[in-house]
Amino acid sequence: MKIGIGSDHAAFEMKEEIKAYLKEKGHEVTDYGTYSAARCDYPVYGEKVARAVQSGEVERGVLICGTGIGISLAANKVKGIRAAVCSEPYSAAMARRHNNAQIIAFGARVIGIDTAKMITDAFLEAEFEGGRHAGRVALIEEIEDRERAENGEEK
Repeated sequence: MKIGIGSDHAAFEMKEEIKAYLKEKGHEVTDYGTYSAARCDYPVYGEKVARAVQSGEVERGVLICGTGIGISLAANKVKGIRAAVCSEPYSAAMARRHNNAQIIAFGARVIGIDTAKMITDAFLEAEFEGGRHAGRVALIEEIEDRERAENGEEK
């Protein structure tokens, strides 16, 4: 699977470990930065990964910052993106199965590397179940479309 990964400075070391882990498992990983532990702004990397997912450049995304919250908020501003912050594997799997999330996010200051690997595995191994969940995802997309229409933007 093609996976995009990104982080801020607080999560740089964890990103590097997760990137290596994903490659060991046979995934093709594109690193969208940051490329060092030097201070940087997480919205930049959340958007980069989200746009790569949106365009189809990668199939799924992994985002990491101090808490996972800020970077996921940035990713969720990209039309059609559903990024979920998870601190344990069950929620990560459910984000995929029920919400068709394309991006998982977690916090390097919240969880350890072993939990991060379990969350990543659960997310990547789960598939969207469709059915009644597809209707709910469509309702989420309708909210986004209404918001854009109210602001005079195109769909």
